[in-house]
Amino acid sequence: MDILTLVGLVAGVLIVVLAMLANASVLTFLNLPGLAIVLGGTFAVTLIKFRMPSVMSAFRMAFSAAFTDRVDRPDELIREVGTLAQVVRKEGILGLENHDTANPFLRKAINLCVDGHPPELVEEALAQEIQQTQERYEVAERVFRGIGESAPAIGMLGTLVGLVQMLNNLDDPASIGPAMAIALLTTLYGAFIAQLMALPLADKLQLKGEDEVRNQVLITTSIRSIMRGENPRVMTELLSSFVTPEQRKRLMPEREA
Repeated sequence: MDILTLVGLVAGVLIVVLAMLANASVLTFLNLPGLAIVLGGTFAVTLIKFRMPSVMSAFRMAFSAAFTDRVDRPDELIREVGTLAQVVRKEGILGLENHDTANPFLRKAINLCVDGHPPELVEEALAQEIQQTQERYEVAERVFRGIGESAPAIGMLGTLVGLVQMLNNLDDPASIGPAMAIALLTTLYGAFIAQLMALPLADKLQLKGEDEVRNQVLITTSIRSIMRGENPRVMTELLSSFVTPEQRKRLMPEREA
């Protein structure tokens, strides 16, 4: 589980809520019609911008990707594919048949190699998988960025509605203050949804997508080297460009083996 995402989300919401409740009660910031305008309006605009399957897929990815740390570390993948390269040099490509891996993309690559497909077909299949993964993350990110853009605008629309209602009751000066507070609550709701939920989740999905695509490119590069019969040490040296300088130091034993 990606604990930092959960901690950041809970901490952000908690800080804002505690600040609001410092000198007021919960009922002061609760306005059901305004909340309905923001939530309903944002959802309606999102459905206009995107197809329903894309919206549902985006929320599934937000909970499965943003709140879980399922992306493999590149240095661990390099070690694993380095072991695969050594197996192939000793036993041939069929030696990969008994290798068990938790990475679904690497498992698919191994199955394609073991089935005897030509290198060109294997690379094409993996490239298509990378493209589809990238597109799924991009659509999910766009959905949440769309929510982050729409929520404040719908909140401002609710504020304008409240101001119009307030101006129609100017004959009662005592109601102006409370009516103004209620009108501004819709803007608060919109900013709250955008800045503390939608936009941070969009950024997290972007980062997770980049990490996953990078790992898939790493695996594709390694499979290409394995099928060409390249030296495992040379392959590890080539793949070291995918990791940070600190991780490269941990790969020194594999690079020198």
